[in-house]
Amino acid sequence: MSRAEQPSRRTVLAAVVAAAVAGNAGPAVAAGKTTDAAAPAPTPARAVDNRAWTTYTDWRCGAAAGTRAVAGARPGIVIAAPAGITDYTDRHTGRTARWEYATWTSPVHRLSVPATEAIASWNAHTPAGTWLQIELTGTYSDGTATPWYVMGRWAAGDQDIRRTSVDDQSDGKSSIWTDTFAIDDPTTGLRLTSYQLRLTLYRTPGTRLTPKVWRAGAMGSDVPDRFTVPASTPGLAQELIVPRYSQEIHAGQYPEYDNGGEAWCSPTSSQMIIEYWGGRLTPEQLAWVDPSYADPQVCHAARFTYDYQYEGCGNWPFNAAYAATFEDLRGVVTRLGSLTDLETLIAAGIPAITSQSFLKEELTGAGYGTAGHLMTVIGFTSDGDVIANDPASPSNEAVRRVYKRREWENIWLRTKRYNASGKVVSGTGGVCYLYFPACPTPRQRAALAAVGVL
Repeated sequence: MSRAEQPSRRTVLAAVVAAAVAGNAGPAVAAGKTTDAAAPAPTPARAVDNRAWTTYTDWRCGAAAGTRAVAGARPGIVIAAPAGITDYTDRHTGRTARWEYATWTSPVHRLSVPATEAIASWNAHTPAGTWLQIELTGTYSDGTATPWYVMGRWAAGDQDIRRTSVDDQSDGKSSIWTDTFAIDDPTTGLRLTSYQLRLTLYRTPGTRLTPKVWRAGAMGSDVPDRFTVPASTPGLAQELIVPRYSQEIHAGQYPEYDNGGEAWCSPTSSQMIIEYWGGRLTPEQLAWVDPSYADPQVCHAARFTYDYQYEGCGNWPFNAAYAATFEDLRGVVTRLGSLTDLETLIAAGIPAITSQSFLKEELTGAGYGTAGHLMTVIGFTSDGDVIANDPASPSNEAVRRVYKRREWENIWLRTKRYNASGKVVSGTGGVCYLYFPACPTPRQRAALAAVGVL
């Protein structure tokens, strides 16, 4: 499980919700389902807006200061000539180093859904001696502008800088909670109506090193207030064969990364899907792990998703960025609207990592309650129940679970719930990570488009 008893950005966001209250593809999904889901402007409209910059044309449309767009199978941006040089003091190591930098700023994206929350995602290569920062600015529905908010400082490794979120960012109207932009009081009607992203690429001075970013974007959503969600109708019986890893067998290992494996639900889930798509770590990459530990790749995933500010491995975009360090994979954080969306993905062979929180009695068979937990949805039974690889299991063999459809969809999709003390706290409202091939098949592309990702 995640750090269920410790304060986190999830519990801080819960205070906002409380204030509001007080005030291997198998059989195809029926053709009509994919077509309808992908069709323009259904009613009610999807409450999520995804925009990602991924093509050579996309990168050419941004404002470059020292960066250039590169074409090829995976278009992106790199440093062409530094725009300047700066010192950066890493608060987690105390080290100050000098870096050359260059920037790319996206065009303004007007949200189709004026948003109460926004989460950025990026996919990049950062060789040793390089790193990147991603920022977001936007316009509110009252016509005023947000500051430039730092959404993450990231490197695939951990020797040059410590990857980190940035706390204490607010303008009195919105705040950044680890990886999430959130309107402070949605009951006022204030929303984010547009945004821009700014990427800053850093490298060791005097070198020709460069990060390469090939995907950058954000998911904006108008998070609804709801304790329960409508029941969906089962539409698929299919199971994907996804590797099974338990976080619990790593309890006590590498406590410097979020107190060890007991809190590693996010990287454990990430590693399952990475390996489903064929991602493998080399013996050289795993050489740092104690050879007596089983499944060393899970330890590796924990280390290289760890957010030194959050002090945990559950930073959503950091997990997606980690997945994209594997060849031919993309990673994105989004929200889905229903189990029907998940069925569409599973039918195309795409598993999903979902985020949910619940009391022990709210999910039959789990055997635990949690303030925040990630698990991997791999299919559906003939009765429509959810088949999940749940890393909060005592062994790899016990990871596969079947959860009741109605219970599971409610704990995943709701945005409000009562905790064990009877207080109103938040739910994630359908947040999930999607990892998929850089060149998806037509069927995979259609499924991703149907859930608003492509």
